[in-house]
This record gives sequence, structure tokens and C-alpha cells, in this order.
Amino acid sequence: MSAVEIRDTSSKGRGMFAVVPIKAGTVLFEESPLVSCQFSWNRAYGYLACEYCLRPLETAATNVKRLTNDFTINLPYPEYCSVQSQYSKHTKCPDCMEIFCSVECLQNALHLYHRVLCLGINRTDESHPINVLVEFWKNIHFPPETSSIMLLLKIIAMYKQHENGSELRAIFDGFVSQAVNKDLMIFHKMLGERYSQQIDQLYNLICIAFDPSSDERLQWLSLSEFRSLLALVGTNGQGIGTSSFADWVRKVTNLEMNEIQRESLTTMIDTLYDKLDEVVGSFLNNEGSALYVRQSKINHSCSPNAECRFPHSNNVLSLTTIRDIDAGQEICISYLDECALERSRHSRQKMLSENYLFYCQCDKCEIQIEDPDETSEDEDSCDDEENIDD
Repeated sequence: MSAVEIRDTSSKGRGMFAVVPIKAGTVLFEESPLVSCQFSWNRAYGYLACEYCLRPLETAATNVKRLTNDFTINLPYPEYCSVQSQYSKHTKCPDCMEIFCSVECLQNALHLYHRVLCLGINRTDESHPINVLVEFWKNIHFPPETSSIMLLLKIIAMYKQHENGSELRAIFDGFVSQAVNKDLMIFHKMLGERYSQQIDQLYNLICIAFDPSSDERLQWLSLSEFRSLLALVGTNGQGIGTSSFADWVRKVTNLEMNEIQRESLTTMIDTLYDKLDEVVGSFLNNEGSALYVRQSKINHSCSPNAECRFPHSNNVLSLTTIRDIDAGQEICISYLDECALERSRHSRQKMLSENYLFYCQCDKCEIQIEDPDETSEDEDSCDDEENIDD
């Protein structure tokens, strides 16, 4: 029997609840995404990842050398780099030379969407409609990224390749809460108000690339449905971060060694992370976004009792409890990052309403309901820094 179940709530639509008492540190389930992709700018910056599962394709040593721009670095214990041992399994699409971590991932991509999206010899042709779309997106959606046009393109390609369009449509419709007005969702911060007028331009480029009017499998792809698709990706997309260096660090820090070796290793790792912080800052990992059928049913709390992890250094999500949970209690994750959770109630509510179109009513927010509706100076300065990055 599963330890969790999905059921309706009176105020938040569907939610996930514990069927039995669950201890902290329990992996409730692992889930592969319906579709995933690497962020466009992340890819442009040279983060090598499997096109299908986002597994890093460069070794920990290559990764840290590139990110620090210091090619004199040598990492000990290279045998504990999982990429090092998997090089022989890497493969390419024979037509477009896109790289995959395994034949299995290539076959999965071909089965789902890659037959449509494979550009063949036109992969580097800047005038190809797909490449035009990606460049247009990059020019209106600068880092830090929250989604990618490729996620939408893969979904559209899935419709073109899927034998049963209505079955696929039912799956994607399941991501949208019936309590949310679709007309409002197009104002999602994924594009922001300053870009809202460019949705029409994106749609026109989609039509050039796929010509939905001449394909019965894409007859549904009107401008309004494209807007809803944008909103679906924006409100349900789960961020993914993988790193061959971080994976290597996890493994070597668990090795048995004497005190002198431990101290030397720790000092080296700390020094490398300092260098990484100086050069790339928060842009350390290979990053992307994905849609998960089961994970998408989990509601937000500013005091979560579970979190999403990626223990296999790919797009397989692991939902893990971080506190003990009683039978009947709702399982919640945070849609906000750790820094945002420490902000005032007013700031959290603002971010949630702008990004996810709801106001949080979790225990933490209810306790702080009498707090003043204002943003602290520290948060304002943090926001200014984020805007500079944008």
C-alpha cells in the first residue's frame, strides 16, 4: 500500500496526504518526468548534459576547470566521478549529432519527440525556424532562467508523434487546477508584463515552425491554447539542477580516510567552491525544467515537510520528507527557494501571487498574518541584486 494518496481539498484543489505516519528522511516516491529540457542560456554557456535526462556529460574535473577557468586543477579520486565511468555509453543522434548519455535515452527521445525536433544537418543553421524560436526566447528571457521554450517545443512535438492525441491532451489537462482562471495565467511572471505583448510573436514563430493549420494533430494549437500551454509550463515546471562536480563531492566526502587526508580534502573542496563562487556565483549547476505528473499534485507551504531532490544526477525526482508526518496530514513542498522562505510574509505572498497565482494560507503565514504588509530593507536590496542579474 502506498504511504500517500491524492485527494481533493476544500480550498486548494488536489493535494497529497499521508495515509500512515511517515518518518523524516523517508523517500515517498521517485518519478521520471513527462518531459524535461535544459535551459536555453544554460546550454549556451556550455553546460554539457544529456538531451533527454539532463545527466551531466562532462567529468567533475572538466566541469570545475571550465567553471573556474582554471585548467591547472586536478581532482583526486577520479574513479568516483560517475561520468568518468560512463563515457563509453555516451552516444549521438546520427542525424543531428545531439549528445545523449546512453542509447536508451536516445531511443526514448526518438520515441517521444526527437523525430520531429531533430534538425539533422540544419542543427547550426541560424535561419531554421526552431533555432529562430530559441534565439527569440533567449532574447526575452535572460538568466536566471525559470523555463525554456524547448519545453514547449517538446510538448508540441509529442503531440505530432503521439498516436492518441486525446490521451496525451488528458494528461496535460491534468496539470491545470480547475480553480484557476486560465485567462489570468498568461500574465505569469515567466514572461512578465513587459514581455506579454511578445506572446503573439512567439505564437507566430511556433506556427512557422509547426504549421498547426495543416496538421490535424495540432488543430487545437490556437493562440489561446498556446497561452494556456505557456501558463501550464510556468506554473507547474519543476526546476532541476545536476552537477558532476557536486556528485563527486558527495561521494568522496563519504570515503574512509585518516584525519590528515580528511582535512586536506575538505580544504581543497572549500577552496574550489570559493573559486566557483567568484566566477559563476549561483550558476553552478547544469539546470533545466520538467513536468512531473505526480509531483505537480503537491501543494506549497512556507513551512514544508517534504522536498524534491535529484539523487541520481539526472531528471529523476525523489520526494523526501524532511519532518515527521502524521497520518492524514497534507504533504507540502516549498515552491520558493530557501532564501525566499526566510523573507517576510508580505514578500512571500507577493512572490507566490505573481508566480503561482495564489495566496498562501499555510500555518506559517497564518501565524504571521498580523505582520505589517511591507518589505524589509534587506529584502529590497536582495531584490535589487536579483533585478541586476535579470
